[in-house]
Amino acid sequence: MRPFLCNSAYALNRITGIGLVVYLYLHLVVLSLLLRGPGSWDAFVAVARSPFFLMLDVLLFAGAIFHGLNGVRLALTGFGVGVKAQKAFFAVVLLVSVITLGVVAFLIFGG
Repeated sequence: MRPFLCNSAYALNRITGIGLVVYLYLHLVVLSLLLRGPGSWDAFVAVARSPFFLMLDVLLFAGAIFHGLNGVRLALTGFGVGVKAQKAFFAVVLLVSVITLGVVAFLIFGG
């Protein structure tokens, strides 16, 4: 695998991992709104249905699907499966991520 591709896969995996951890903490903060009662939660839900927040949901899914699929790729190559085909595996991870993301974005915005 070329160094640029290897570095890109590594960097993307780290960035998506950090993004998912940040999301986890934000999710816990948002869930704390339930402690303030239904009025506070309903106000948040109204804001969360805006196109900006829906786009953030698509971005979250993009990070989650790529991070998960790339993690499977890394685990397989770590066990010696497809070590010589890492470039092709990475291309498949990107392709499946983009196709799945397109379907999810359609369902979020158009479904």
